Amino acid sequence: MKILYAITKSNWGGAQRYVYDLATAAQQKGFDVAVAHGGTGLMQEKLKNAGIRTVSILGLVRDVGGSDWGAYRALKKIIRDEKPDVLHLNSSKAGAMGALAGRLAGVKNIIYTDHGWAFKEKRSLPSRIVIWFISWFTVLLVDRVIAVSEYELALTKQMPFCGKKAVRIYNGIDLNMSFGSGEIIRNAFPTGVKITGTVGELTKNKNQIALVEQAKNNPDMYVAVVGEGELRSSLEEKIKEYGLEARVKLFGFLPVADVMRGFDVFALTSIKESLGLVILEARAARLPIVANRVGGVGEAMDLPLEEFSKEKMVEKTFALYK
Repeated sequence: MKILYAITKSNWGGAQRYVYDLATAAQQKGFDVAVAHGGTGLMQEKLKNAGIRTVSILGLVRDVGGSDWGAYRALKKIIRDEKPDVLHLNSSKAGAMGALAGRLAGVKNIIYTDHGWAFKEKRSLPSRIVIWFISWFTVLLVDRVIAVSEYELALTKQMPFCGKKAVRIYNGIDLNMSFGSGEIIRNAFPTGVKITGTVGELTKNKNQIALVEQAKNNPDMYVAVVGEGELRSSLEEKIKEYGLEARVKLFGFLPVADVMRGFDVFALTSIKESLGLVILEARAARLPIVANRVGGVGEAMDLPLEEFSKEKMVEKTFALYK
């Protein structure tokens, strides 16, 4: 079986980890696997190190722009060249472009994983309406839609003529993952202080600014922010403006396993979240958790951790490839 995964960004967020987990598991099963993506990043590096072919899509970026037509043509060429038995799409833009290109190329099995519908983001009403129609168009073109939480499944089933295509398969983690001491976090703060930590891409949806504002109003609060992203500069400016350099620190990207035990409390400040993969890891590390119950976060918080095993996710997903 030949499988082509496609995703817009190649950094190391939840969607990229999902693609990596599925691609490496598919390779281990003997499938012919390739991953198409926009840009460069840690996902691409990890895939290459795992011996998986990656194909860069020129001009594919998250925001709408003048390069979209070129990106669509490049993705269509990749699909025609690869001739996959299964085309597994991830993220909104790669999903929409890939669904159209894959259908025109005659791919027999097209699957789209909803990692969080973009029309639920804080945007203008006209933008959300346009994005909803593009999302609906994507679902109409594919054979199956995977929702990573019951919350996302309900949103998908609200789309006309789409309910029977949707299935919920929880995203998963290695439940036996081991954690380091977290010294890289502990050593950056005074001994004995209580550290509130968070992990995630620095974006508006992840809302790390909320922790900065909270620390401004609480002189006893120490915050560790792990992750990289487009809002790093603005977060640095706020930290400096408030004089919080000693109590709020940005660590950049670090492996989750290396930092979790450095936190006393894990915080998820997201205003939009399809599931909250990092919450599962915080639970596995046995940390107290404070989180906004948005999207699928409540499911990630409340259901037995065994529901979210990576092995179960892989098995259920591969059943759709047949």
